Amino acid sequence: MRRASALLAISVALLSSCMKPEERNDRDTMTQRQKDSVLGQSGIPGAQGVTKALRASDSAKAHQAQVDSVTPP
Repeated sequence: MRRASALLAISVALLSSCMKPEERNDRDTMTQRQKDSVLGQSGIPGAQGVTKALRASDSAKAHQAQVDSVTPP
């Protein structure tokens, strides 16, 4: 019985090491903004500050886009 479980463990290890890289999920799929948005919507104390900071960042980015569109190249 012990030998069978050892063989099973070795087989699983070998098979998992043969997986293609695109089948593994090593990278994070959420952007930093998405993470911050989720954090801001959580019930953690002070999380509303994250939401306010995101709103301020959006406002500054929109203002800069307006300035860039008016200024000749």
